[in-house]
Amino acid sequence: MGRKPRPKPRRTGKKLRQIRAVLGLSQNDILKRMRLEKECGRNNLSNYELDKREPPSSVVLGYARLAGINVKYIIDDK
Repeated sequence: MGRKPRPKPRRTGKKLRQIRAVLGLSQNDILKRMRLEKECGRNNLSNYELDKREPPSSVVLGYARLAGINVKYIIDDK
């Protein structure tokens, strides 16, 4: 009856954690650098990094900008 859910990237959380580790930032630090501390709390960030929730585009874009990489690297499982 319902629609099939869209395919979700499986390694997004791992990639977000890797980026943060390479940058040497805490979750609070990365939120401040992305200027998202009011919109997205540390608990939400933890859920994104643990693949419990799918991050919004603003978070993915923020990680990509801080790391100097294309968003495609984070989203694409290939």
